[in-house]
Amino acid sequence: MSLENTEQHGLSPKDSVEGNDQYSLPSGIHLELEKESSTDFRELEANNQCRQYPRIHMEPQEKSNTNFKQFVIKKLQKSCQCSPTKAKNTIFGFLPVLQWLPKYDLKKNILGDVMSGLIVGILLVPQSIAYSLLAGQEPIYGLYTSFFASIIYFLLGTSRHISVGIFGILCLMIGEVVDRELHKAGYDTAHTALSSGVASDKSTSLNQTSDWLCDRSCYAIAVGSTVTFMAGVYQVTMGFFQVGFVSVYLSDALLSGFVTGASFTILTSQAKYLLGLSLPRSHGVGSLITTWTHIFRNIHKTNLCDLITSLLCLLVLLPTKELNEHFKSKLKAPIPTELIVVVAATLASHFGKLNEKYNTSIAGHIPTGFMPPRAPDWNLIPSVATDAIAISIIGFAITVSLSEMFAKKHGYTVKANQEMYAIGFCNIIPSFFHCFTTSAALAKTLVKESTGCQTQLSSVVTALVLLLVLLVIAPLFYSLQKSVLGVITIVNLRGALRKFRDLPKMWRVNRMDTVIWFVTMLSSALISTEIGLLIGVCFSMFCVILRTQMPVSSLLGMVEDSEIFESMSAYKNLQAKPGIKIFRFVAPLYYINKEHFKSVLYKKTVNPVLVKAAQKKAAKKNVKKEPVNLGGIQHQVSVQLSHDPLELHTIVIDCSAIQFLDTAGLHTLKEVRRDYEAIGIHVLLAECNPSVKDSLARGEYCKNEDENLFYSVHEAVAFAEETQNQKEMCILNGWSLSNDKLNK
Repeated sequence: MSLENTEQHGLSPKDSVEGNDQYSLPSGIHLELEKESSTDFRELEANNQCRQYPRIHMEPQEKSNTNFKQFVIKKLQKSCQCSPTKAKNTIFGFLPVLQWLPKYDLKKNILGDVMSGLIVGILLVPQSIAYSLLAGQEPIYGLYTSFFASIIYFLLGTSRHISVGIFGILCLMIGEVVDRELHKAGYDTAHTALSSGVASDKSTSLNQTSDWLCDRSCYAIAVGSTVTFMAGVYQVTMGFFQVGFVSVYLSDALLSGFVTGASFTILTSQAKYLLGLSLPRSHGVGSLITTWTHIFRNIHKTNLCDLITSLLCLLVLLPTKELNEHFKSKLKAPIPTELIVVVAATLASHFGKLNEKYNTSIAGHIPTGFMPPRAPDWNLIPSVATDAIAISIIGFAITVSLSEMFAKKHGYTVKANQEMYAIGFCNIIPSFFHCFTTSAALAKTLVKESTGCQTQLSSVVTALVLLLVLLVIAPLFYSLQKSVLGVITIVNLRGALRKFRDLPKMWRVNRMDTVIWFVTMLSSALISTEIGLLIGVCFSMFCVILRTQMPVSSLLGMVEDSEIFESMSAYKNLQAKPGIKIFRFVAPLYYINKEHFKSVLYKKTVNPVLVKAAQKKAAKKNVKKEPVNLGGIQHQVSVQLSHDPLELHTIVIDCSAIQFLDTAGLHTLKEVRRDYEAIGIHVLLAECNPSVKDSLARGEYCKNEDENLFYSVHEAVAFAEETQNQKEMCILNGWSLSNDKLNK
């Protein structure tokens, strides 16, 4: 139909979507004529004169009608049923040692387990003593902690390779709580650990104690064991309710940044031992800066003997550690440099009488044997319960991640829930035996793996080495300088501090993770470990929200000679379909990004609000009154003369990357469809997952699913093209029929 014929009948071209040759009637009869045209369209469609594009139909699975009450009853019945088989499986599941120990291949595994157990045990002796200072405890308590953790994990753990024991970051967090509670109780915190141990004399009797010494030392371990007990309770509770998913909020970048930041705090806390300074331990916000301020103010009081000893130990430990790592593939076992340094330094201090001559700070008397078990101080629980939350989460997150990493490497599986039980009981049970918090430690786990560890039996060998020290050798470390222990602690921070070398690669791979690493590291170092962890978690979540708030979106084009559609901004030589825009939104559509979704969609296609406003404005300016004879009745009608009709007729939204919709997202889709339909553009949804389809159905997005939902972008595009072609033909036929009716 030509424009002249249209004007003769009182019709005018309508502003509409690209390539959509629709026409609008004069205002007085527009609705009536449109209704008759649609009626004729349905008649033609019924007569197969307008065939629709064949659609794909899939039958959904029937959903069970089980209600929540029935579900709970069924679960309780299943859980409460008792049978010999279920009891056996429960016991064997809780004690994995009953499963693998009877099948233990003595000939194949014993050599590797014994070798790795001995090496790790030898390494643990000096580290246990050194980390005791970090936790604000006596050296004997570090040995207790490593001993009990090794035994309990042997019984309950499912990982064959990880080494569970003292971990520097947790010792630091424990030490901060201990110092705070000692300060509250009125104890002198200028000395973080007593040089003379628990006993007031040099005998090995644990009962001959001075009241003041025992009070302070016992109170310190009481605080440490109470925090440990609460951390273990939290971990077992999380295992019971299977909420181990909490650890997923601690990303690798966050954990790495936290460990590096905490390493600076550890290094700062040990610096005073290297200089031989007697300073109060700073705690709270900004403790790192406060500690360095105290160190520089008292630098003139440096003990030259401790400083020289520290430098000599560093000169020995650092090169030999590097050699161990460089030649680890050639060495059957790493050189136990730390033990050699401890023995040599102890002998030099004892025979040189460094404590008497130069007033160096020494470890003091370490008793032999075991102290009687004692329950945690229940009165301290309100004061330390909050601190234990962060400690428990860090402990089980590191343990589970390391166990899964080494299990994957060696081709076996671990039970994450059982690992939470194992590390929880590694804290609960030892808390009654004067111990503090434990977890897996990467450095010792790597040593354990590299020295041939095959099963958890190596933990028993490690425990036997520690038992030998506890029963016989411990008192021999009386003259060991604390500066040597501080050097051992600092040297073991090399791995965390080396993360700075990985930053360029991390920045190239993912800049957001690098920013998370920096924020967590700086807040953990400069503010405090607990607040730093909280800031890291919150900032990490904020980054996730930011990514979904302003996600990637693009228009798609078709790959030539295929049914594949990809981003036109990412790939070249893609074909755009005339009259059709395909829009992809790579994020869930929910209340945070709904406005961004609309703005980007309108920007990349056409803004229906502006088009509608322009049409109304043009209708007021470009109006021409003409007499039109319809059925013998004269009417003065307004005819809009449009000189720039829209070419767009269909928008396809690729929903393959939209994981879910909330109420706001659903309303946004409805608004978008309504706005576009107001200017004659159809909106089709393609590749919606079942969750999105379910949300659309519940929100009554469309009365019939076949109206707007398609299983692929190609199907939606083909449907839009076919429908548009046939619609033009059918509308023209429909208008001819309607005009004939009007002329009768």
